Amino acid sequence: MTVALADEVLRLAVSAGATVTTAESCTGGMVAAAITDIAGSSSAFERGFVTYSNQAKIEMLGVSPATLDAYGAVSENVAREMALGARAAAKSDVAVSISGIAGPGGSEFKPEGRVCFGLATAQGVQTKTIEFGALGRANVRTAARDEALTLLATGLRIL
Repeated sequence: MTVALADEVLRLAVSAGATVTTAESCTGGMVAAAITDIAGSSSAFERGFVTYSNQAKIEMLGVSPATLDAYGAVSENVAREMALGARAAAKSDVAVSISGIAGPGGSEFKPEGRVCFGLATAQGVQTKTIEFGALGRANVRTAARDEALTLLATGLRIL
């Protein structure tokens, strides 16, 4: 499924003459890896950002420390700023962001399996949260990767 999703992202990007970028936290570069596993991906993908720490989110993507303090890294507010920052830094047409709690662990307020996504295009930013549940670290990360690829394809279709 991942190869088909990444293929679709690249096909849509190339046909639109668009570029894509990623801003990843809990997936640690898995979305970028899925895209760059495909030959010819450099025609639409120039860079991705792995911003695992809050400091990396601030320094690389321009996420506001006030937003991080107020909402925490796993929030739609931070996912929004990550997507906008990645799009601006890469000068790309479409950017996707992912921040979540892959596990193990979590809290009463932010349970394991909660992942927040952002999608930034010239038309604006969309955010969403998915509660994947306590599927285990690898499964949450894989599900988040696939959702991010789906969001990129959706964003490319509306260009």
